[in-house]
Amino acid sequence: MATGVLDLAVHDFSAQLAAKQPTPGGGSAAALVGALGAALVSMVCRYTVGRERYADVEEAAQRVLVRAEELRVELEQAVEADVAAYGSYSRAQSMPRETDAEQGARNAALQTALRESTSVPLGVAERCTELLELAVEAAEIGNPFLISDAAVGAELAAAARASAELNVRLNVGGLEDEAFADESRARLQAMDARVGGRELVERAARAVAERAGA
Repeated sequence: MATGVLDLAVHDFSAQLAAKQPTPGGGSAAALVGALGAALVSMVCRYTVGRERYADVEEAAQRVLVRAEELRVELEQAVEADVAAYGSYSRAQSMPRETDAEQGARNAALQTALRESTSVPLGVAERCTELLELAVEAAEIGNPFLISDAAVGAELAAAARASAELNVRLNVGGLEDEAFADESRARLQAMDARVGGRELVERAARAVAERAGA
């Protein structure tokens, strides 16, 4: 039975990242970091819901939990999707290019793979933008004994978003489809405006400081 990188032990995944091989690489690492951030947000919510002491935030905590779990699954899927996208690009690079026809076929395959290699991290960045907002909310309303975990989740989400954005900005430079490239850049700008630089991460940290010992 075939297995993917998500089936690897943590040690083995780390070793594969360090190996002299193209995948898994930075895109997969970014998606995995985002998934870990989502897992922390979920944990905080699970220690909050169903407890009488936090009944006033029950509905909000349930909502955050459901969405954080959805994002965790989607980000885990993106780990594998990034491996597949780069694999397609690597295979396209190896295609023959002796004739005009071969060059045309190779370029078309490269552009298709490059578009996918842009779409995957773009999706990761957007999911991590939303996750960052959820992490802040978890820090502000969650069980105060675990809110530092929510703040860590916010830091991970921010790091994953920024890392995925790096890949997007690199890949759009090679796209011949200017409309798609412009759309991708516009989506990045929307995300940048949404997170406000480090504003949301710092808000999560403030929540921890203010609620410590609550």
